[in-house]
Amino acid sequence: MSTTAQQLDLPTINALLEKSEPARIVQWAVAQFAPDVVMSSSFGAESALLLHMSAAAMPGMRVVMVDTGYLFPETHAFMEQLRERLKLDVHVYRSQIEPDQYLQQAGECDPTWRRDVEACCAINKNEPFERGIRELRPRAWLRGIRRDQAATRQSRQIVEWSARFNCYAISPLLNWGSREIHAYMKQHDLPHHPLYEKGYASIGCQPLSCTRPIQPGEDARSGRWSGRGKLECGLHVEKQ
Repeated sequence: MSTTAQQLDLPTINALLEKSEPARIVQWAVAQFAPDVVMSSSFGAESALLLHMSAAAMPGMRVVMVDTGYLFPETHAFMEQLRERLKLDVHVYRSQIEPDQYLQQAGECDPTWRRDVEACCAINKNEPFERGIRELRPRAWLRGIRRDQAATRQSRQIVEWSARFNCYAISPLLNWGSREIHAYMKQHDLPHHPLYEKGYASIGCQPLSCTRPIQPGEDARSGRWSGRGKLECGLHVEKQ
């Protein structure tokens, strides 16, 4: 473990923050790490919530966004809408290979489907994000994961040390569910992603292999990589 990770007593801090509201966790992170704190956002279904909290706690906080080259047009429009409203400082990172070139080199003949979703995520999402974190060099990174989203997230802690990214990974929304999320968004008149009302509860890239609307009774992540046994794009996994 890095000596940086040993500066905080994570068990004690997590025990205290477990009972804290997300906005208080964001405020704690800003007090502890500013100005060296960033947040990541996919500008997905409910992304406006954490962006709103972060902008209130630290106006001008750097926001890392990965443009995979295969995002929905609505996602780009939503990002611009929130950038304008919340005065966001968005740092967009892209793959070092052009989208069409990747498909050709990877032998992906159908742009609407991915045969190898792991390879696509690795090259077009994980590599740009890793490069962004290396360039921005934050001491802490705010992310929007929640325990109720996937089995892979149920054991996560609010504050973790990420050896992969050499910073603290902080998840203010970890204990919230859909009811708390919707109540906050309604209270602050925050918009959902434009595709949310069309059944897209979790929104990634356009290929149907990667994002589809969910059916009644399905959990929010069921529409991601449906039928592939894949639960994460990889950004929130410590080891690849």
